[in-house]
Amino acid sequence: MTQTLTGLYDSYDEAKSTVSDLESAGIPHSDISIIASNAEGVHASRAGTGAGVGAVVGGGAGLLAGLGIMAIPGLGPVVAAGWLAATLVGAVAGAAGGGLIGGLVSSGVSEKDAHVYAEGVRRGGSLVTVRAAESQVGVARAILQRHRSIDPAIRRSMYEKEGWTEFDPKASPYTRDQVAAERERINRLPRS
Repeated sequence: MTQTLTGLYDSYDEAKSTVSDLESAGIPHSDISIIASNAEGVHASRAGTGAGVGAVVGGGAGLLAGLGIMAIPGLGPVVAAGWLAATLVGAVAGAAGGGLIGGLVSSGVSEKDAHVYAEGVRRGGSLVTVRAAESQVGVARAILQRHRSIDPAIRRSMYEKEGWTEFDPKASPYTRDQVAAERERINRLPRS
């Protein structure tokens, strides 16, 4: 039996380190996904484009070697790799409903948290999702937390104070300037 574990990071570097540590711990890259905002366009030189995401999902050089760029309704441009990214490629290509939230919920993430995770990516964050075997759950959870993943309940509360209720795939993606302002605001928050 597998369990889905998810971590949202305000920094792509934290997410990237998390993925590397998960792979080093023996979790197959086929069980790890990363979806990171590319609103700032910083990943364009390091990733493939378009439908190529689906082709690189199972690459042999580690998950991060297979990053591809795609646009997700409500999220805008993202870099993505892994099993969850493959689900999104299929949803975008087939115009299927659900998108990121549907993919997360169908893998066992609560809908409440899935909305926070999607909104976090929209605002410039990076999402790492792991399908961990029972024997790997403790190690995977420790790695996700070690790299300062956000607590979805705390982040939800912060968003709700601004009038947010849930992720809206019809909302405009954040611009480069909005992402920069959000990161600056987040960086001023106290860390636990």
